[in-house]
Amino acid sequence: MALDDSRPIWIQLAENFGQKIICGEWEPGVKIPSVRELALEQGVNPNTIQRALNKLDDDGLTVPSRAQGRFVTDDESVIQRRREEAATALTDRHIAAVQGLGLNLDGAANLLKQRWISSN
Repeated sequence: MALDDSRPIWIQLAENFGQKIICGEWEPGVKIPSVRELALEQGVNPNTIQRALNKLDDDGLTVPSRAQGRFVTDDESVIQRRREEAATALTDRHIAAVQGLGLNLDGAANLLKQRWISSN
């Protein structure tokens, strides 16, 4: 994962790990890698990983267990809500960019439909 120097690393990692959950790479109820494993994988300090994982706990995406580690929530409604929030944020950025290019709603919708079809 390429990190952006302008934003705190732990926030970027939390976003990346959250993406793994909402996209299904880390499935509901499954134990996620340990802090040490993730720190080695990401090449960062374990404290940075811990901070990112605490954010996921606060967001309800993961559930810590003292004896067993940390698990992806099995509450599908939490994951679905986060998926919709992420899709909304992407859509809002897309709308702003397309409006900046001068396209109207019909033009943008047609372009999106064409690209959607060609991507499948």
